Amino acid sequence: MKRWKVILLVLLLLGLIAGGLGYRTWRTIFGRGPELPNDERVLLIPSGATFDQVVDSLAVAGMVKDEATFRWLAKRKNYVSKVKPGRYRITEGTSLNALLNRLRSGEQDPVRVTFTNIRTLPQLAGQVAKYLEVDSATMIIAMRDPVTVERLGFKQETMIGLFIPNTYDVWWTESPSAFLERMAREYRRFWTEERKALAKALGMSQSEVSTLASIVQAETAKRDEAPTIAGVYLNRLRIGMPLQADPTLKFALGLDSLSRILTTDMRVDSPYNTYTHAGLPPGPINMPEPGFIDAVLKAQKHDYIYFCARETLDGYSNFAKSYEQHLVNARRYQKALNDRGIYR
Repeated sequence: MKRWKVILLVLLLLGLIAGGLGYRTWRTIFGRGPELPNDERVLLIPSGATFDQVVDSLAVAGMVKDEATFRWLAKRKNYVSKVKPGRYRITEGTSLNALLNRLRSGEQDPVRVTFTNIRTLPQLAGQVAKYLEVDSATMIIAMRDPVTVERLGFKQETMIGLFIPNTYDVWWTESPSAFLERMAREYRRFWTEERKALAKALGMSQSEVSTLASIVQAETAKRDEAPTIAGVYLNRLRIGMPLQADPTLKFALGLDSLSRILTTDMRVDSPYNTYTHAGLPPGPINMPEPGFIDAVLKAQKHDYIYFCARETLDGYSNFAKSYEQHLVNARRYQKALNDRGIYR
């Protein structure tokens, strides 16, 4: 065989090898990525994470088939020194190139934060911390920061009223200050001109409405009855009668499981004791939901001054205009508790 033929054959073989390697590399970079459980995985890149930590996380999660190629491509795309923290949902089949482009852009996916049925700020901080990078201790410090509380227009006692129970899309990396600013925007959005006008017509501030709403919420789980109960409390406020709200006593006592209030409970020394202190307590006793805030703003107009739980123990109340009728209703309820062996 002539020499030129040998050279041609060698070149052909080298071309085939190079083409095969090139195709393999192309497929590794641009081809379909690995299969993932449930068709996707969530990659969390903490603030301050290094490139090596990102590679380790991807490898453990099974999101990268060829670590060496990933590192090579990351250098080409200048990602190694520009890691961006965040929460990224990676779907099944995402190519290496698409994955790197996503991480390099910092285009993270929001996380849904839901909070409802919250009683205290520490409880809220713990709930929020389940969804965000920040821990609950850091979050509660931010929520109680005197400068922040005052800047947002609240007091320590009323701060829980800033948070409107709902579901919100936020960034996993959102700082406590950014989260509070977001909640402040949601608060202003909730308090429309109509709601502000209704509060003004009642002669109450927004925080006072939230405080009363929290009491109504603690009194009943029956939303259809909430405007009626709100009307009772507003009637008491108008005539200067103490609210005498059992939930405020439970709050003052630091308890939430009492089935009935005893006379000794009514002597607790606390500004939240609405048996011994007239008017509203210093702030909400829980985080009132929008429906209960609206129940106060659109309270039912009536002449009821008293109410107590029905003897049927179905969650509804009996209402009364006179103290005498209230005593009749109360005795029925107390008998029902005694008959069922409920003493505390």
